[in-house]
Amino acid sequence: MHSKSEPGMLSDLWSDSILRSLNYDARLLFLTRFTRLFAYGALSVVLVFYLTSIGLSESRIGMLLTLTLLGDTVVSLILTTQADRIGRRRMLIIGSVLMAGAGLAFACTNNFLFLVIAGTVGVVSPSGNEVGPFLSIEQAALAHVVSSSTRTMAFAWYTLTGSFATAIGSLCGGMLPALVSSSGTASIKGYRAVVIAYAALGMVLTLVFARLSSATEVGASEDRSSSLAAKKTLLGIGHSREIVFKLSGLFALDSFGGGFVVQSFAAYWFYLRFGVKPATLGAIFFGANMFAGISALLASRLASRFGLVRTMVFTHLPSNILLILLPLMPSLQLAIGVLLLRFSISQMDVPTRQSYTMAVVHPEERSAAAGITGVARTIGASIPPMFVGLMFANPRLINVPFFIAGTLKIAYDLLLYRQFVAIKPPEEALR
Repeated sequence: MHSKSEPGMLSDLWSDSILRSLNYDARLLFLTRFTRLFAYGALSVVLVFYLTSIGLSESRIGMLLTLTLLGDTVVSLILTTQADRIGRRRMLIIGSVLMAGAGLAFACTNNFLFLVIAGTVGVVSPSGNEVGPFLSIEQAALAHVVSSSTRTMAFAWYTLTGSFATAIGSLCGGMLPALVSSSGTASIKGYRAVVIAYAALGMVLTLVFARLSSATEVGASEDRSSSLAAKKTLLGIGHSREIVFKLSGLFALDSFGGGFVVQSFAAYWFYLRFGVKPATLGAIFFGANMFAGISALLASRLASRFGLVRTMVFTHLPSNILLILLPLMPSLQLAIGVLLLRFSISQMDVPTRQSYTMAVVHPEERSAAAGITGVARTIGASIPPMFVGLMFANPRLINVPFFIAGTLKIAYDLLLYRQFVAIKPPEEALR
């Protein structure tokens, strides 16, 4: 467990002392986050291109991505709600094996039925964002090994790590097919190389997760009677059920909106609208995710002053307005500018949302709570791609997903503020 910093000291929040104080397990969790998001970022840039190159239509791709995300939901629900009872490390290893298996299946077949089965059972990220059980269980483990006074900042750096990894992965995923093509090989082989790399990184994750110590598990430091009671309740939560279900409903709405603009389709939109090639798309989303990562640190500082809920809402609202404005831009340069501006503030709610969820539930219910809210987000995000695929098949409708997404996400912000601004985490209630 880390030594606690003095609350309210912004200079401590902005120094690298928190990073230096991370213990062995926390550093491994940062490493697994980087590895996974690198893989997700690389795949998201080329996934739709790869699927179209093996003969799938836009409507079938939309259906496949929807079923893939629904499958991730089931996997997440099973693994995360049992993680505190069976073991967090075991569930993380199972998830990484499923990730590797899905990548190999996608690389080895163009049969739509087999792709659906692999995507449904395995773990594939079409958005460049977290899917599967990893984030939920890692959140619980990380909250377990850091103090409450450094929790939000630790989650900010954790988010920053993921954003940088997604950015670098997006850049590499966009460049690899172009490098392969320049050697005279067909682009499909370059796309497939990215998919194979995705599978390989899934296997790397199994090795790293196996090195986590027992300190990341629920142990004797928690109230055992409370823990046992929670394990006997539905989905592993008892005391925190009401607040978890309310948060889950709101997070599902937010993700439902975000599902209309997953990174795979956003990248494809730039291609359809402006003719942007994968290598350039990789560079665009590299910059976008770099901006997103840096903004996470600012979110921690704002949260220490204004509170977690207010920071979540008041940074998310303007980003959603920019999302609506993006397809209205008349040139590629302006569209990229709006995208980068949006990414520079759109992810500020991520570490604050994660920290808030971990703060307002009982410690022995953290994996289950993170899993349930994560599953709600995945369910919300899983439905829209099917409709986006149909819209992208009609050139007149390719801008509509951005308008739907921005409107729904604004509604989420307003509802979140109304329901939770008065419910403060323990460290804020003591101020």
